Amino acid sequence: GSGDGQGQILQRFPEKDWEDNPFPQGIELFCQPSGWQLFPERNPPTFFVAVLTDINSERHYCACFTFWEAVESPQPQSHARNGEGEEEEEEASSPVQPAQLFAPKSLVLVSRLDHAEVFRNSLGLIYTIYVDGLSVSLENVIGNLLTCTIPITGGAQ
Repeated sequence: GSGDGQGQILQRFPEKDWEDNPFPQGIELFCQPSGWQLFPERNPPTFFVAVLTDINSERHYCACFTFWEAVESPQPQSHARNGEGEEEEEEASSPVQPAQLFAPKSLVLVSRLDHAEVFRNSLGLIYTIYVDGLSVSLENVIGNLLTCTIPITGGAQ
């Protein structure tokens, strides 16, 4: 009833933890410092980078890009009734539309490197592909973003 919710991880890359770089536990709490709340209007996307320090004092830069998606109102709309238990004529003539609410959705990139602008651009690209509904697999996009070829000195490129 309060509009507060709990974050949920829908997808992650890699799907399993790497031995030397485990997935940050509780990242869904970190993404929305003000809490997971529904809003009556679509907010503009936001971006921030914060630094998490692990038990070994190693820094992990967490870039978070949040946007808002339309969701159906979880609460049914009630009609106003007069004293005899009948709907008011004005209400009865117009169908009640469910209130449009917007829920936050976050894209998060965790890195040991401090490159905020690269993070912003990478998450912006993933967001654009998602919002525009392009027929590109996110796995391929992320793989291409994380892969680079370093030519051998004096060798073929």
